[in-house]
Amino acid sequence: MYSVKLGEKTFSLEEKTSILSLLDESEKKKYYVAKVNNRLRELTYELCFDCEVELLDNNYYDSVKVYETSLRFLIAMAYHNVFPNYKVRISYNISRSLLVSIIEPDNVKIDNKIVAKVTNEMNRLIQLDLPFEKKVISKEEARKHYIENNQLDKEAILKYRPEKNCHIYDCNGYENYMYGYMVPSTGYLKDYKMFCYGGQVVVQYPRYEANGKIPVFNGEPQFFKALKESHRWAKICNAELVSKINDHINLETDTDFINMCETKHNDMLALLGETIEKDIDNIRLICIAGPSSSGKTTFSNRLRIELMSRGITPLRISLDMYYKKRNLCPLDEDGKPDFENIEALDLELFNEHMTSLINGEEVALPTFNFETNEITFERTVKIDEKTPIIIEGIHALNDRLSYAIPKYQKFKIYIAPQFQINIDNDNPISFTDIRLLRRIVRDQETRGTSAEGTLAMWPSVRKGEFKWIYPYQEESNFIFNSALTYELCVLKRHALPALSKIPSNSPYYIQANRLIKFLKYFKEMDDKYIPCNSLIREFIGGSCFKDV
Repeated sequence: MYSVKLGEKTFSLEEKTSILSLLDESEKKKYYVAKVNNRLRELTYELCFDCEVELLDNNYYDSVKVYETSLRFLIAMAYHNVFPNYKVRISYNISRSLLVSIIEPDNVKIDNKIVAKVTNEMNRLIQLDLPFEKKVISKEEARKHYIENNQLDKEAILKYRPEKNCHIYDCNGYENYMYGYMVPSTGYLKDYKMFCYGGQVVVQYPRYEANGKIPVFNGEPQFFKALKESHRWAKICNAELVSKINDHINLETDTDFINMCETKHNDMLALLGETIEKDIDNIRLICIAGPSSSGKTTFSNRLRIELMSRGITPLRISLDMYYKKRNLCPLDEDGKPDFENIEALDLELFNEHMTSLINGEEVALPTFNFETNEITFERTVKIDEKTPIIIEGIHALNDRLSYAIPKYQKFKIYIAPQFQINIDNDNPISFTDIRLLRRIVRDQETRGTSAEGTLAMWPSVRKGEFKWIYPYQEESNFIFNSALTYELCVLKRHALPALSKIPSNSPYYIQANRLIKFLKYFKEMDDKYIPCNSLIREFIGGSCFKDV
C-alpha cells in the first residue's frame, strides 16, 4: 500500500498505477507532464511509492518543453508518412518558433501544397489520438535500426551516449527519439500553427512566457537572416551536428576548428568597423545591447580596439553610472527596486551628458555606488567631433534611453549567440540553454555564485529580456552573432561539475538534470588554444581585458 497526493486528492494504492489513470477525463488533455517528488515524469509514468504529484500545463517551462519535443516527433512522422523520400531538418527559429527545412533532395522548393499535405497528415494523426509508446533497446539495436532506416545523423551520435541502453518511441509503427519526455498521445498536440516563410516552414506552438498561448509571429527579418548565416557557417566548418563537432576532437583538428571560429568573429568585427568608419562623420553614439551572457563586455572591448586600428578612439561609458538612488527607482512586483526598468536610470542626466559631450563640452561623469547608494562626480571627460561614444546595457537599443540624440547619430548593435547546431536532424540545441551555461560557468568562475544560485536568478533575467531587449532587436543596424561553434565542448568541462553539485531535493534539480543530459553528448575540449581575447574567455576566465 502506498499513498499518492495529487492536488487536493490523496489516493491509497496497492498496484503500480500511471499518473494518467488518476486523472478525470476532463483533465487528461489539460496537462502534459508532471513532477513526482521533484522529478519530471511523463503522464504515463507508473507510480509505486509514496509521493506528491504536481501536474503541469503550458504555463510552465518544463511542460512547454515536453509539448515542443512531442510536436517535433509529430512533424517528423507526418513528413515521413507523406513524403517518405524527403529528409527534413528542424531548428529553432525567429519569434520563438520551429523552422522545418527539406535537406534531401536538395532541389525541392517548399510551397503551400507541401505545407497543406503535412498539416493535413498532422491533423489526421492528432484526430486518431495515437499513443507514444516508449521502448528500451540496446545501443547496438538502436544503431542497427538507424542504419536500416537511413537515419545516419542519429546513428552518428550514439557512440557519444555513455549509457548502454537507449530509449525510442513508437507511434503506430513509426519510431524516433527526441531526447526528451513526451506527451501520452498525438491527441495532446492540437495547438500549433504551420505556414510557409522564406522558402521554409514555420511551426508555432504554445509558450509559457505567453501564458500557454501561441504568441503573435514577428517576421524579424534581420534575425532571420542572421540565423540563415549561422547555419551556413556551421556547414562550412563541418559542425552542424554534435557528432561532427566531436569529430574535430577525434581527428585532432580542434585547433583548426577553434581558429576558424575565432576568425569568423574577427571578420565580423572587421566588417562592423568598416561600416562604422564609412559613416563616422555622423555616428556619435554606438549602442550595444543583447540578452544575458551574450558577451557584451568582451565585444565592446574588441570593437573599441577594432575602431582604434582605424584611427577612431571611442569613449566607453557604462549605463550603470546613471542609476538613480534606490528610493527613486520604480519597484518590482515584490516591492524591491527594479534596476532593470528603464526608469531606474536618470534619463534626463544621461541625455544632458551625451548632448554636451557630442557638442564638445567637458562633462563630469557620475559614479553610482551600489553598496552605499551614493552618486559622485569625480571623472571629467571631453571628446572631439571624431570620437564616438560606446554605451552598452540592457536599454541601449531603446530610443527612450537616448531621446535627445537624433537617430542618424546612433549606430545600434544587437549581440547574441545564434547557434544552428543539432544533436541530429530532428533535435536542435536551444540558444537560451547555451547562454544559461555560459552564465553558470561565469558566475562560478568569477562571482563565486553556485549553479543553483544562477538557476534561481534565471527566470527573472529572462523576464527582463522579454520586456526590455527583444522588442528592440530589429531596430539594430548590425547583428553580431557571438556564438563560437566549438564552445560547448569547452563549457562542458566547467559546467558539468557545477551542475552535478545540485542536490535532488533542490527546486532547480530538474533543470540541472536536463542540462547534464544534454552536455553528455559533447566531447570535452582543452581550452589552452583559445586566445586570451576570445569572447568565451569572458566566461571561462583568462581574458586579457581587465574589466571582464
